[in-house]
Amino acid sequence: MKVKRIDWDGSNAPALAARLRSLAPPLAAVSADVAAILARVGAGGDEAVREISEELGERMPESLRVDPEVVGAAPGMLEPEVRESLRAAARNVAVVARAELDSRRATLTELEAGQTVEVREEPVAAAGVYVPRGRAGYPSSALMCCVPARVAGVGRIAVASPPGVAGGPDPAVLATCALLGVDEVYAIGGAQAIAALALGTESVRPVDVVAGPGSRYVAEAKRQLAGRVGIDGIAGPTELMVVADGNASPRWIALDLCAQAEHGVDGLLVLASANEVLVDHVAELVDELRLDRPSVRDAPLALVVTPGLEMALTLADAVAPEHLELAFEGADETVARTRVAGCVFIGDGGGAAFGDYAAGSNHVLPTGGAARYASPLGVYDFRKRTSIVEYTREAAIAHANDIAALATCEGLEGHGRAALLRKPT
Repeated sequence: MKVKRIDWDGSNAPALAARLRSLAPPLAAVSADVAAILARVGAGGDEAVREISEELGERMPESLRVDPEVVGAAPGMLEPEVRESLRAAARNVAVVARAELDSRRATLTELEAGQTVEVREEPVAAAGVYVPRGRAGYPSSALMCCVPARVAGVGRIAVASPPGVAGGPDPAVLATCALLGVDEVYAIGGAQAIAALALGTESVRPVDVVAGPGSRYVAEAKRQLAGRVGIDGIAGPTELMVVADGNASPRWIALDLCAQAEHGVDGLLVLASANEVLVDHVAELVDELRLDRPSVRDAPLALVVTPGLEMALTLADAVAPEHLELAFEGADETVARTRVAGCVFIGDGGGAAFGDYAAGSNHVLPTGGAARYASPLGVYDFRKRTSIVEYTREAAIAHANDIAALATCEGLEGHGRAALLRKPT
């Protein structure tokens, strides 16, 4: 790992947060390339999807859609412990998703003049889920996206995942889809997969919402298609920030940082602590650990020595990381105050790896500082709200003059006349 130590005096946390983010390699400018892909898929459908994928070196199967019988048989191809681990993780994610759903209920309000306004929440009709394929398949991403969609009540879930050397999506991803009752799976990757889900092709019916993590091309495709289709967010490279005191385990911290670096070299990894002994120990351990892990050698890591614990937390809020680990006594009391992060981990046993798989929280999280305004993926990403307004004649008469006055002020006199017509002559 490329380790950079920073001794911080506690001033201007936003400036240091920006400096930390600059340590990660900048995302390549892919906007024009993605726009061209979306245009080709929009015009050419299945043929364009196949041509683009083959140009990118992917071996495409005869049919873009994976045979449902192949999907259904996939769980039997897994090692039993993997299959049971997937089921256990799915149960935990579902429990949290159902609790989330129970907290969002429709409201019916009767106002003073007699009209009622109901805000009714319903699932979208169809959701598209993108499951990436990097150094390996990611069945956990299928879990994190499909389980909330299913709990939300979505009737149709379509999964797209890149084909591997055998011409189909990762077998563990197919098995996960089967275990979750999802049999609509397409062997498509990259920006062309997002285009197919959002715009539709001969083989792929368009969906209402697209969710799931992916490469910078996937993220840019979602950004460009937002508005044509709903999106869960634009997830970038992974991020982990650890705030620790001298009582924290340096080996745990070093392993957590190295583990997160496995996702790629363009993420954000930060340790902030007022304890210089801990910082130095973590630096030594990371240097040892990375020798046995070629995949994490080039990941950037910032070790920030802060004036105190409170300043380390102030810096964390300014960074607004995807994952935030609080490794100090009293962290639960600290979390009672608002913390700006996608997911916060506290307690002696927890860490980001648990959230990636089986904790029950969702691992599709806001990155790039978006935790300031965005949320983890959840059932609400697959549901929409509709307002239903019911007016009695008396309520309409009571409001007619107010509406007419406001409409005239805005130069929309037709609105005013429409309201006044409700009054008796």
